[in-house]
Amino acid sequence: RAHARALRAGLERLFGNHRELFWEPAAGRLGRAALLDNARWLGREPLLRFLGGAGGRLRMGTLLSRQSCQARLRSAEGMSLAEFLYPALQAYDFLHLHRHHGCRIQLGGHDQMGNIMSGYELVSKMTGTDVFGITVPLITSTTGDKLGKTAGNAVWLNRDKTSPFELYQFFVRQQDNVVEKYLKLFTFLPLEEIAHIMEMHAKEPEKWGPQKRLAAEVTKLVHGREGLESAKRCTKALYYSSVEALEDMSDQELQELFRQTTSAELMLEPGMTVLDLCRKANAIPDGPSGYRKITDGGVSINGNRVTNPETVLILGQHILKNGVSLLRVGKKNYYIIKWLQL
Repeated sequence: RAHARALRAGLERLFGNHRELFWEPAAGRLGRAALLDNARWLGREPLLRFLGGAGGRLRMGTLLSRQSCQARLRSAEGMSLAEFLYPALQAYDFLHLHRHHGCRIQLGGHDQMGNIMSGYELVSKMTGTDVFGITVPLITSTTGDKLGKTAGNAVWLNRDKTSPFELYQFFVRQQDNVVEKYLKLFTFLPLEEIAHIMEMHAKEPEKWGPQKRLAAEVTKLVHGREGLESAKRCTKALYYSSVEALEDMSDQELQELFRQTTSAELMLEPGMTVLDLCRKANAIPDGPSGYRKITDGGVSINGNRVTNPETVLILGQHILKNGVSLLRVGKKNYYIIKWLQL
């Protein structure tokens, strides 16, 4: 139930943001999306009635011939009865939605092809109505692996699992060979505008224009205008060492950055130096090499390089008014310091 509530909240926000930010009223009437939980009908369906109805219309040979079924049967783990019946339950969902809501199209990733075909066959046999299935390409990682919770690399709609900043960064890091496809799949930009964006990118690839536009459009769709602004604040604070953005960040945004970045909570002691800070945050090694890291210019605090390890930390300069310091060691190692009891 908790999972269902979270899924519903994410999808409701997605459709609401689409209606508010992307739908053109002049384009016609936009219908309301009905979000239904299949537990409402599957949980009330007696087993024997299900087997005698839908179960009697689905052929074993067809179900066993599906590629997904064959792969599971050949695996070391094998296939449980519950897994085998999953396509039948999904097919029954399609039948229920057709009967009670007039649904004639089922949409899913192309790995759902077999399940969607089972639904097509069941609805056609039991109602005589033509119904349809649409599959869309699966999004894969740079190594070609499927993205999802099973693979441990899922990108979530809910902010507590994937923050606006993390979502923005996921899309802004996409490679040139997929960004045009993603602009077509995940945004509502006209094809002519996407073509123009890619033409400008060919002239100025160092600006990462398509990636930034893709990240902005998707983040705005999932999290709204405020979510996009939050992502930009976090990006400026972390990657551009913007003091203003860091000071304007809410506690929620700081916590979201903590998930992405090494963080530490420290007490400010009288006379505490840059060297003390770096060592307490475990940002530099002990001994002379850590000391030299600072003197050689490899450490900055809140975007300002510090070369004297004995510099005493100053409120308002090294420690911002919101009780935070952004420590960077080298080019890519960031540490967010939250100061306690200032």
